Amino acid sequence: MVNHRTISTEKNYIRFDWAMKRLLRNKADFGAVNGLLSCLFEKQIFITKVLESEGNQEEENSKFNRVDVLAEDENGEKIIIEIQNNYQVDYYHRMLFGVSKVICDYLKKGDHYDKIKKIYSVSIVYFELGHGNDYVYFGNTEFIGKHTNDILELTPTQKGCYHVEKVGDIFPGYCLLRVENFDEIAKTPLDEWIYYLKTTKIPDNFTAQGLDEIRKKQKIEDLPDEERRAYYRHLDQVSYEEGVIEHNRSEGRIEGEKIGMEKGEKIGIENGEKLKTIEIAKKLKIKGMPFEQISELTNLTNEQIEKL
Repeated sequence: MVNHRTISTEKNYIRFDWAMKRLLRNKADFGAVNGLLSCLFEKQIFITKVLESEGNQEEENSKFNRVDVLAEDENGEKIIIEIQNNYQVDYYHRMLFGVSKVICDYLKKGDHYDKIKKIYSVSIVYFELGHGNDYVYFGNTEFIGKHTNDILELTPTQKGCYHVEKVGDIFPGYCLLRVENFDEIAKTPLDEWIYYLKTTKIPDNFTAQGLDEIRKKQKIEDLPDEERRAYYRHLDQVSYEEGVIEHNRSEGRIEGEKIGMEKGEKIGIENGEKLKTIEIAKKLKIKGMPFEQISELTNLTNEQIEKL
């Protein structure tokens, strides 16, 4: 596929974090989300409903805006779709908590554990999360032999009971899209989606599944006046929160540098005093002063004086 970097026909669309709430209001609008997930997992995925969860509550004035939607596909598997705009140091832990909570919430009391459905956690983050060069990361659970290095497999009976092929198919799957790491060169349908996620633009020659839904329904100029004003307030909120976090990080760096300089100065003074004490002890030792008296004057031990 041709790389797309310089495109003359680009239009601005609503940011995906805002569009998500609109796209998941009713089943007829699930097409864009289906397209993103299908490009991501390279198989057709169809969201059938949005499930109740704390993250689905809309809070316009929530501190540090995020979108967190829980959906279900045609196989009954749960998909957490989370968009995080601002830096969060414990974000990995948040991902783990999210899938754990869904498992507990949807396993009814008395149900056998084989009722647990596969859960996917899809995180779209707009900040530097960990160290890595890629912009798409997948995480799955595997059990690897300590001595043989082989991967633990299911028995034929287990495959029949669980209706899965691998142990990893039982455990949650994680996907991270580190949008800021994308170089804006679209080589695949998924890249076209990430280009939109990063720039809010969709060039006319992009054909990834689901982007047409964005083109049709998510133009900024097509928003009703009240919703357009709410959208711009959302952008202001995101920008404000980014500024707050960056300010706090800058303050932290300055404070850290100040503490470091003060600590360094203190260590320097202490080292200087220690060297001065050693020089005095050397001279007293050369003059033949007993170790006990040198120790009394310098607080050095007899062993330390012996080594001078």
